Amino acid sequence: MSISGDQNNPYGPPQPNPYGQVPAAQNPVPAQQNPYAQQAMPQGPGAGYGYPAPGVPAPPAGAPIGAPGASPGGPGRGISGWLWAVGGAVAASAIWGSVLFATGGFSSEPSPDLAGYAYTGDLCADTSLTPFQDAHFKTKANTGTAAKDANPQHSGTQLKTLDTMTCNVSFEQENAGSSAYSSTWLYNTATLHRGADPAPEFADGYRSYEKQDTSVGYRVEAVAGLGDEAYLVTRKDEGGTSNSSYVILGVRDGWMTYQSTWSSYASSSSSGSAKQPTATEVATMLKTSATETLKRLQNSRSR
Repeated sequence: MSISGDQNNPYGPPQPNPYGQVPAAQNPVPAQQNPYAQQAMPQGPGAGYGYPAPGVPAPPAGAPIGAPGASPGGPGRGISGWLWAVGGAVAASAIWGSVLFATGGFSSEPSPDLAGYAYTGDLCADTSLTPFQDAHFKTKANTGTAAKDANPQHSGTQLKTLDTMTCNVSFEQENAGSSAYSSTWLYNTATLHRGADPAPEFADGYRSYEKQDTSVGYRVEAVAGLGDEAYLVTRKDEGGTSNSSYVILGVRDGWMTYQSTWSSYASSSSSGSAKQPTATEVATMLKTSATETLKRLQNSRSR
């Protein structure tokens, strides 16, 4: 397509031959002798005469395009200023991105809410046994010198996403007869969740006991006054009387979860000499113990 001069278009390219097609240049003026040349422009449709080459972004509307007289600062100053502005914005974005990376602004790591709880290698040392002792249960004596024979038994592990603590205690009743057989255990666990918030799944973890399709049924109820939420799971026993009980108390406080489980069984011959606590009594002991134990775990940070 030929380009012709236009009296109504003062910003159009200069036309050395207004009556016909622009003749091909025979001796191009060297760049140093051409005051209008900024750099060598690729040849092709639309290239030359102060217009940007194909593929080069056009300057904003109304900006000088580098034609003679278009900018008081010299040929091509409009395009150069626009490119400098874009470059400055990119540089500023890069600097801001570096700041965000340095300060964790782009980090996908969660920020755990541990509610003031701290890890301890001996959960048994912080576990309150007073409510069980008041109900005439005492800790069984160690049966040996090996670690597996210790009572209570504790363990703890610190990993990248979880800190776990456990305490297992074996009890016996003070008034149990010599011929009686009984097995009573308290299993305590405390977990500090560092990789994921346990809140979305916590309640369903305990509500699922009610959905079990087994011969043993469970009752689940919410407990007020412990952490952010707490649930009590009680096994249903047929007949109203039983020589065994199984009760679970689960507590979540921030990203800390705590569970205390009571499991007991006594032979029928021991029923006359030592009465087994009811599920309601066990639930009261677990809640009283958990309240004091969690306070100690929060205070263990300063020890």
